[in-house]
Amino acid sequence: MAVMPTRTGRPPKISKADIVAAAHRVVETDGVAALTMRRLAKEVGSTAMALYHHVRDREGLLLLLLDEHAAALPRPELPEEPRERVVAAAVALREALSGYPWVVDVLRADDLLSVGALWYPEQIIDAAVRAGTSIEEAVDVYRIIWHYTAGEVGGRAAARGRREEGGGTYREQVFGELDAAEFPRLSEVGARWEELTARDTYAKGVRALVRGLLP
Repeated sequence: MAVMPTRTGRPPKISKADIVAAAHRVVETDGVAALTMRRLAKEVGSTAMALYHHVRDREGLLLLLLDEHAAALPRPELPEEPRERVVAAAVALREALSGYPWVVDVLRADDLLSVGALWYPEQIIDAAVRAGTSIEEAVDVYRIIWHYTAGEVGGRAAARGRREEGGGTYREQVFGELDAAEFPRLSEVGARWEELTARDTYAKGVRALVRGLLP
């Protein structure tokens, strides 16, 4: 039987666009932790060494992804009243992150960021200062809103993943078996817990934060 010759020579040429598209597929399918240079090379059908002609390392790759995402983000018109401006900017931030939990995972590390996405904290901090806070307090306002937003986006993404897997959950089982004498309120809403906690209360929460944080 004839032996087929093995392929020799250089691996297929890849572009930066190929790399970014493949990186997106990895993080959207398996999360940021799965994105390594080795995994990416396999995804594009090349070698890890070939990737270094386009990106310095994994950190540089994540920056490419963040910059591409930030470039497509909308910058909506915001109301002039400072408190309403904070709320509107926060809602726009949540919408920019919804559906992209991997972005939240990267930004939570407090190291990498895209300059193109700094429009959101700039608007919130500026509005807080115009509402009467010091610049230091305004940064606190933004950070509190950011943590609330990141938690909300991450939590909803995780819940959506569980729903897509199908079947019952341990939480449903627990709420279905609660002792009404010990947990009267939770027993009252137990059968509706998933329905109630699936409601979108983000704007309501942000308004409550703004009322408490701004003078």
